Amino acid sequence: MDKTLVVTNDFPPRPGGIQAFLHNMALRLDPSGIVVYASTWKRGQEGAEATARFDAEQPFPVVRDRTTMLLPTPRVTRRAADLLREHGCTSVWFGAAAPLGLMAPALRRAGARRLVGTTHGHEAGWAQLPASRQLLRRIGEGTDTLTYLGEYTRSRIASALTDEAAARMVQLPPGVDEKTFHPGSGGDEVRARLGLADRPVVVCVSRLVPRKGQDTLILAMPRILAAVPDAVLLIVGGGPYEDDLRKLAAETGVAGAVRFTGAVPWEELPAHYGAGDVFAMPCRTRRGGLDVEGLGIVYLEASATGLPVVAGDSGGAPDAVLEGETGYVVKGGSPAQAADRIVTLLRDPELRARMGARGRQWVEEKWRWDLLAERLKELL
Repeated sequence: MDKTLVVTNDFPPRPGGIQAFLHNMALRLDPSGIVVYASTWKRGQEGAEATARFDAEQPFPVVRDRTTMLLPTPRVTRRAADLLREHGCTSVWFGAAAPLGLMAPALRRAGARRLVGTTHGHEAGWAQLPASRQLLRRIGEGTDTLTYLGEYTRSRIASALTDEAAARMVQLPPGVDEKTFHPGSGGDEVRARLGLADRPVVVCVSRLVPRKGQDTLILAMPRILAAVPDAVLLIVGGGPYEDDLRKLAAETGVAGAVRFTGAVPWEELPAHYGAGDVFAMPCRTRRGGLDVEGLGIVYLEASATGLPVVAGDSGGAPDAVLEGETGYVVKGGSPAQAADRIVTLLRDPELRARMGARGRQWVEEKWRWDLLAERLKELL
């Protein structure tokens, strides 16, 4: 039987979108056919215990390296090669092509016949800098296939590759569990618990960092409240930007209309999406294009929940929206544009319902995990 060695830094219980992507894909492969080689999430007893509990629950073996960040060093490469031979693996899947894909030639010499590297948003940043651009080119030459999220990331990554490597790229975006994210996922209970039962709710589910655009939503709230006085912005998630966002809400005079939930357990996220009438995350590109949205799985999770979405124009975020059908794309960092689209949706229940239904249909047609996992199986 062909077996795959998954080499990754991005694996639960470490939180994040890439981690969820890798885990969901791995769960849909034959568990007897994969071995995961991953970094350690957190040092210390609490992190070790959480990791051990998680690993014990998986249907496949998870081998943890002692380091919190796998790099393509000689030691890590030897360990990966040893695992490849020990478990009889014939293919390798790099959870993030950069930088782990630099190990590809050594793993091919160790017996791997297929090497696949998944790219996300950061590889598009690598393609812009001379030194990392050369490393990305080497990764493309050493692997059989690099996957990409959408056209934005494909075009930028391909510019750093040889023509032959660029021609071998295949789209493999993250998917959505349509059975978990669906209309009626428990939003009414969340609204009741937060005292929002009768208020129009704009929900944003994301890590709190400047790129995601929660600050743009807060700055849009005066315009939104002028048109829809009882509207409320529900910011779901934790992150280093939270204190700044709270201060901004107070300075803008809208603190009473902005609710912060803090970090929410994964199993409660569908209900928090469902608590909204409109989903909005007007993400923007920062640091000269190095800090960019790769795709924005949150828009698709919101669509699966039956919400219209308002997305920013950063990177591949527009790939997750059918403009005018499932929602709107606005200029990242523009409170005026975000407010305009949000007000349009809040004032028109029929439009919200139509866009939400179309979004749900689109997810079922194109973005289900099962469909995308079949693509990965073919690549491996």
